[in-house]
Amino acid sequence: MRAFARYDGLRLFLLWLGSFILYVAGFKTPILGMLAMILALMTPFRSSRKLRYYRDEVLGGVISFRRAWAYVVFQFFYASLLFAFAQFVYFSYIDKGYFMEQIAQMFSEPSTMQALQQMGMGQGLTQAVADLSQMRPIDLVLNIMTSNLLVGLVIGLPIGFMAHRSGKPLPPAPPQEGPSQQ
Repeated sequence: MRAFARYDGLRLFLLWLGSFILYVAGFKTPILGMLAMILALMTPFRSSRKLRYYRDEVLGGVISFRRAWAYVVFQFFYASLLFAFAQFVYFSYIDKGYFMEQIAQMFSEPSTMQALQQMGMGQGLTQAVADLSQMRPIDLVLNIMTSNLLVGLVIGLPIGFMAHRSGKPLPPAPPQEGPSQQ
């Protein structure tokens, strides 16, 4: 199971990496930021599809809830490790403060401040952004990694519930005769 989860975790990492790259590029070109959000929202659907493939093609159509949940958690675990490494490289050697500068600029715009004040979040969020900008890259990456792992733990529950199937494993499909086997 872990070998398949590692492979699917690598693919999930690539999805997240593409989303992160588009998000950063979206600071200059907003349509790329929208594409980043779409890629990020594809995560549960992609994870569910890979779990169903694992259940049907590897396990013969049967998987317990616990095993399905564990498979999703392992996917997120391996993806989070790879994503944390990529983000650490980005924040340590490439970013030079650009990401946090853009976030701070976004929250300091008058229209954003007015909307935040109406929701009662203005001062607290401004302080949170200031605190984030003071974090070392490793601290920021570990916070993001922890969030990704927590999301995997939680999102694995409904995905595992929907994908679990009990009963007898399906028999392997008989080999199909081709024109050369006659």
